Amino acid sequence: MCSILKREVRNYIKKPLFWIGIAVVAFMIFQNVSPYLNIHYLAEGETIENDYPETYRDGDVFDGYVPMEEELRREAWEGQIQETLISEFQMSNMQAQSVINEMKEMDIMTACEYLEKYNFYGAYYVYVDTVYYKGTREEINSYITEKLENKTFSYYFSRKFADFAGLYMAFFATILLSVLFLQDTRKNNYELLHTKPVSGGSYLLGKVGGGFAVCLIILAILNLIFFGLCSILTENSGFEVRLADFLLATCFYILPNMLMIVSVYSFISLLFKSPLPAVPLLLLYMVYSNMGSRNAEGVYGYYGRPLAIMVRFPGTFFDTAPPPMALLNQSFLILAATAIIFISIQIWKRRRVY
Repeated sequence: MCSILKREVRNYIKKPLFWIGIAVVAFMIFQNVSPYLNIHYLAEGETIENDYPETYRDGDVFDGYVPMEEELRREAWEGQIQETLISEFQMSNMQAQSVINEMKEMDIMTACEYLEKYNFYGAYYVYVDTVYYKGTREEINSYITEKLENKTFSYYFSRKFADFAGLYMAFFATILLSVLFLQDTRKNNYELLHTKPVSGGSYLLGKVGGGFAVCLIILAILNLIFFGLCSILTENSGFEVRLADFLLATCFYILPNMLMIVSVYSFISLLFKSPLPAVPLLLLYMVYSNMGSRNAEGVYGYYGRPLAIMVRFPGTFFDTAPPPMALLNQSFLILAATAIIFISIQIWKRRRVY
């Protein structure tokens, strides 16, 4: 088993495309996480200029946005509703104010349903857009301090890293591992392998272990790259950066996905005697994993899917959180991958020539 594992790792790291792929993945991740490396405490007289609206559902701290308190948020929402009733529904100021007054004792969802009586649909989305607003220098600095009081900067950054690293690694692993069983499943090699004194468990665990080890090497390199970038580019801000945060995020949110991809390749390769049918299957699997859905309030977003091989972290930098049941799903992925590997071993044994 160990000899097969080592051989697969050597075969991959000797290929220039392996290193080119790492460079491309690192560049793509950097393109997405680089704005978060610009987060810093604003100096005296420093402001953040942009053309974005005063309130914005996707506003982030590097753009100068901070969360709005609930009472102020309700006031801002009512103000926008009143303006819309006047400008788009041709109400007078008195009529619009009367509608607002009638909603004062209602919660947001009830108020939104009440507005539908006036053919005003989508009021809840107006409320969602008021979650963040452009803050002053003092508000931005206070917000950063509050968020870093109990958590390190790398705790938040590593989650965004895991988000995009998991996304691009899924595609890279699908392409990279397509050749893992390619030589062995060719007719002459496949038949010859089944006459060798090697057990199905040793062979499959060696191949799967080799493919998984290759993913481990890539992720280790990416962790070191982005830990170094995060440490260097945030040094002047005095933020605390820990390598352990990157490693934990990678172990929890990326490695189970890599194991599942390798196990699917092993199963498909032995079932069809070719790994190529696994490529479109895994691409569809990634599309399924990355699909959004609607929550109980009808808001569209990413909430995770059962056995998904991607864990996305939507939301702003300091408010980002894994989807509900994400860690439980990752545990199920490991169990499912183990079961698939076991089934693959049984397929190998059934086709063995003694």
